[in-house]
Amino acid sequence: MRRVIGSTNIEVFPIGLGAMPLSIQDRPDKEQAEAVIVAAVEAGVEFIDTANCYCIDNTDFGHNERLISAAMKNLPRGAQVTIATKGGLTRPEGRWETDGRPESLRRACEQSLRNLDVDTIVLYQYHAPDSSVPFTDSVGELARLREEGKIQHVGLSNVDRHHVDAAREIVPIVSVQNRCHVLYKHDLNSGLLDYCGKAGITYIPYSPVGGGRGHKRLPQVATLSEIAAGHDTSVYCVALAWLLHKGQHVLPIPGASRAASIADSVKAVRCDLIDIGHDPVEVTR
Repeated sequence: MRRVIGSTNIEVFPIGLGAMPLSIQDRPDKEQAEAVIVAAVEAGVEFIDTANCYCIDNTDFGHNERLISAAMKNLPRGAQVTIATKGGLTRPEGRWETDGRPESLRRACEQSLRNLDVDTIVLYQYHAPDSSVPFTDSVGELARLREEGKIQHVGLSNVDRHHVDAAREIVPIVSVQNRCHVLYKHDLNSGLLDYCGKAGITYIPYSPVGGGRGHKRLPQVATLSEIAAGHDTSVYCVALAWLLHKGQHVLPIPGASRAASIADSVKAVRCDLIDIGHDPVEVTR
């Protein structure tokens, strides 16, 4: 049931936590946010995804990383959690803008080390390609940071097969984090999800239940609701279980701003879709 991250020896629970909702617009207060993180770990979560740009704007850049670092101090004794972070985006006046310049990625990584209060980052992911910077230059800087020990493993986010192939020529890639859910199946159609499995790369679907707005659509899909009712579970668990059944290399990271939400998400590991006669993705758009 546990998932191994890429070519590493790191094993984690099949459902992770996407921590972004804890730091962006309409975020919960600090006490509630930390309670969500603690609740996730208590429910079995062993992988938390963050980024330096998960914040309101550049004035509180690094908010999510600092929040997670603080919450780590309140975890149950002996809890083992892998924290993955990302660099390559900025938040001027709340906008999302790419910055893949090598010098910027280095500064971002070094600041993330301070925010997380760690000596090395287990998994550091390039957040999104920057069209104004050669992709290989950006990845090359991550390779140098890995050589220096500031990063243990390198991942990519918001990429296609071309990006993955180019990056693998420079440094081992252990993860690809892209948007994917039952109503958005671009990487299934392109073959990228299957490619990652064959290449030994962990595929981390973000917004696995639709994201901030998309999650409201899931209960409106009759097929998903019927499956959920038949399994006495939520449509969100069905959506996560569907992703889990796409391969042992798939590690969904549902977001949560309430402890109850992540507690429900982890139940997806017990939702067996084998007896369903059709794939819900085939009947949704």
